Amino acid sequence: MILAAAQTKPKRGDIDANLLDHYRLVELAAENGAQLIVFPELSITGYEREDAARLAFSENDTRLNHLKKLATENKITIIAGAPIRIESNLFLGEFCIAPDNTVSIYTKQFLHTGEDIYYQPSFDYNPMLEIENEHISCAICADIDNPKHPENASKKNSSTYIASIFFSPNGIPQAHQSLQSYASQYQMNVLMANFGGDSYGSPSGGRSAFWNNKGELIAQMKDSGSGLLLVEKHHSSWTSIILND
Repeated sequence: MILAAAQTKPKRGDIDANLLDHYRLVELAAENGAQLIVFPELSITGYEREDAARLAFSENDTRLNHLKKLATENKITIIAGAPIRIESNLFLGEFCIAPDNTVSIYTKQFLHTGEDIYYQPSFDYNPMLEIENEHISCAICADIDNPKHPENASKKNSSTYIASIFFSPNGIPQAHQSLQSYASQYQMNVLMANFGGDSYGSPSGGRSAFWNNKGELIAQMKDSGSGLLLVEKHHSSWTSIILND
């Protein structure tokens, strides 16, 4: 099994340009055999609060059609983030696009201070993804700051925990420490994707990374720039490749 984390530098509010970047990285991941690719928090729009309602996607948004086509053609699961409107509520969420042309939604459960002005938290949308023998659960940014989140993932028998984040250079050391701890404590593989450039007028810390279920750091990307981190499972061990743009 091969998993990929995309480290990206989104253009603020430029959905078309950001989607083109998603297409490119999905195709690159597929060319390297990946069965799943995860993007950072709100990857399609860039991180947003005040403009979230204007940029929001619907549950069955037609702008996802090409990602769905890529998922089907390449037999790859794509996890990409956006503000998502469901009925009258706006969620900070991500679309989990499967190779069978189905789309499930994960919504951020624990919001940062200030996000609750614009978004609703929700525990109602929390799919379990399955690839080969891996049971995969999702997390978005501040979810990883709450120990209950990985604990609940473990209780659902997750074997892999995938975090889409937007952490600053100052925050990324703590994020790494927390994720390493969760990997070790709950015997879960952990894959994390962060931005590699500014978003929302703030710097990002990059360093997208993967830890195995012993808590060992297998690979991490640079603190800036975009590209892919690919990890491949061989029986119970993992190898990695980093493709920088």
